[in-house]
Amino acid sequence: MRRNLVRNCFLVLLACSASSVALAQFAWIDANGVRQYSDQPPPKSIPKARILQQPAESLRNNAPTQLPAGATVTDGAVNTPSVMPPVPAAAAPKLPLTTADKNADYLKRQAEMVEKEKKQVEEARQLAAKVRQCEQARNYARTLQSGERIAVTGKDGERGYMSDEKRVQENAEARRALDGCK
Repeated sequence: MRRNLVRNCFLVLLACSASSVALAQFAWIDANGVRQYSDQPPPKSIPKARILQQPAESLRNNAPTQLPAGATVTDGAVNTPSVMPPVPAAAAPKLPLTTADKNADYLKRQAEMVEKEKKQVEEARQLAAKVRQCEQARNYARTLQSGERIAVTGKDGERGYMSDEKRVQENAEARRALDGCK
């Protein structure tokens, strides 16, 4: 029984000494945008606007003090509002992703993958159509150069033969179409 009492007293004294250390905490944002904690005051190069928390010695001594606008006192420490430029994104701490964030990210990647597959299918279809058109243009150009007579149907539905001038004109158009083919 006596051993428990001594141990409990020791634990209470230990807790009291730890709580006094907790009151003397400073918090500030350094030049890199990282939040720093210390029992020592921040360096002189840190502007007062970047000091987030500092011990309130004047409150513990019951002396009146002038607090910054919007500052609050919590557990003997002065908490000043953050009136500083935004912290760069690279220096901001990254919080773990929630399940909803992970799910949204997964759905976004899935949608991007489906869109990419649709684009690949469309490109493959267009390539196949171009190959088919190039082959038809090659065949037509070979037919025109062969010298065979080519039958054509006129506007009135009458069958006739392609003239030499028309053959030269069609051959030039077939060559232009083949310029886009590999």
